[in-house]
Amino acid sequence: RILSSLGLAQKAGCIASGEYAVEKAVKGGLASLVIVAEDASDNTKKKFSDMCKYYQVPFACYSQKELLGHGIGKEFRASLAVLDGGFAKAIEKQLDNK
Repeated sequence: RILSSLGLAQKAGCIASGEYAVEKAVKGGLASLVIVAEDASDNTKKKFSDMCKYYQVPFACYSQKELLGHGIGKEFRASLAVLDGGFAKAIEKQLDNK
């Protein structure tokens, strides 16, 4: 369910994916939720976790790089940011229920 929600958000143009784009979205105040793959490097997880804490953006570790990328119709992705508040809330709710 979460991956299909991410797919919908991607189709609506509400996803920034890849390390550089996610970092830019968080620092630019555009990100409503950041998701990092559970199999991403510890360094990547810490970097985004710390950044999200500082900029007060919700942060979650979820799924594998392959699945995250596939969910948004790309190759593997270690990190992505949901830019739309509505999508972010819906996905957060699903993350809480898993």
